[in-house]
Amino acid sequence: METKHRLLITDRAWPNCSIERDMLTELGVEIIEAPDQDESTLVSLARDVSAIATCWAPVTEAIVRAAKQCRGIARFGIGLDNIAVDVATELGIPVTNVPDYCVEEVSDHALALMLSCARNVAFYHHRTKQGEYSLKSGPRMRRLAGQVVGLVGLGHIGRRLAAKLHALNPNVWAHTRSGNNHGTGCKMVSLDELLAGSDFVSLHCPLTSDTRHLIDRAALATMKPTATLINTSRGALIDHVALDEALQSEKLAGAALDVFDPEP
Repeated sequence: METKHRLLITDRAWPNCSIERDMLTELGVEIIEAPDQDESTLVSLARDVSAIATCWAPVTEAIVRAAKQCRGIARFGIGLDNIAVDVATELGIPVTNVPDYCVEEVSDHALALMLSCARNVAFYHHRTKQGEYSLKSGPRMRRLAGQVVGLVGLGHIGRRLAAKLHALNPNVWAHTRSGNNHGTGCKMVSLDELLAGSDFVSLHCPLTSDTRHLIDRAALATMKPTATLINTSRGALIDHVALDEALQSEKLAGAALDVFDPEP
């Protein structure tokens, strides 16, 4: 079939693009896979494509401006912080995402990290591998029932986590800009109140200029010294230097991070 359009795929989290090729070739779309994610490489490849699809690679201003024929930029996921959305908007290029991507998986993972911290799973696993088997060696374990779990953000993932938490009987608080609990039954509080009163704080908000380092030194100082911080959203929501200081000085009991800034 005659090629009508070219799609640049900057990167992927799966083994190959066979599914994409099978579906799009029939529509006359040629798939261009980037050999690396260097900006210069992507700028060169973007010059004559009709669309760009990206997973984690930064789609910078230079890349967007180089894509003179681009009609759309798609994110293989939820967050758009790796795409120069403002530039795309200026140029009239739609940017899309997948709002329900991995909602079950990420909410499961946040809950798993929370339970792991509450029950010292990682601590005892590490000690056992070192040849030590002593229940007394670990910090105090907690049940989730009766604890206060604070959710910062109630998007699809935050809402799904709230539903799963209710089965374990903690007190679930939440903070959103709108104050809407989206039917979750969560107690809605200010961010300061959530940080000060929660035994577990789980982050579920997008990374924007307003939320970068949302959990900074001042926010960490507000939290209980017995509290645990969970992040399965975006690494830059947390000031990691300040987090390390809080952990080292025992002003925070623990942290479970699925994302980092920068990613290793």
